Amino acid sequence: MGKLYFRHGAMNSGKSTILIQAAHNYEERDQKVLVAKPAIDSKGADTVVSRLGESRKVDLLLDAGDPARDLFRAAVEEHGPVHCLLVDEAQFLTPAQVDDLLRIAVLDGVPVLAYGLRTDFRTEVFPGSARLLSIAHTVEELRTICRCGSKAMFNARLIDGEFVFEGDQVAIDGVEVTYESMCAACYLEHSGGRLN
Repeated sequence: MGKLYFRHGAMNSGKSTILIQAAHNYEERDQKVLVAKPAIDSKGADTVVSRLGESRKVDLLLDAGDPARDLFRAAVEEHGPVHCLLVDEAQFLTPAQVDDLLRIAVLDGVPVLAYGLRTDFRTEVFPGSARLLSIAHTVEELRTICRCGSKAMFNARLIDGEFVFEGDQVAIDGVEVTYESMCAACYLEHSGGRLN
């Protein structure tokens, strides 16, 4: 039986970099991996992109209505046995897709390593992350630091360089929208004391 792992952290905690390294480690030992990510993550299109400049093409791009297990099984049929499924930006998965990740781990016997954010810029949990926190065999926090040097746990959104605390849950970082990982004290200072 495989296990479902959820590795979460604030922005810049190295989630995508660690995923790319995990894929390399498996493949260095001649073990096949599949890499997946939600299609809503338009950054890098069909590629996992690390802030350090590393990248890797994904094997499965999941739209919100896609049954993750069916797509996984079709990929296995096409490519042969798989030793691990790696999922980037797992916070954007639907709860049903996360349930499929558990089925892949337990029923198909393939370890699933899911990487993502726990909460959005308003400190509200993403639906995919909530489900992962509920059913993953192992939950690990990847840590990073705030501008003040303290442990970062929140993600602050900036639009044209200004902090914002209202808006749609999903806005992929790019030219106009960026994010900064922050500790609770700095987040509260910039948000005027509000948490959502």
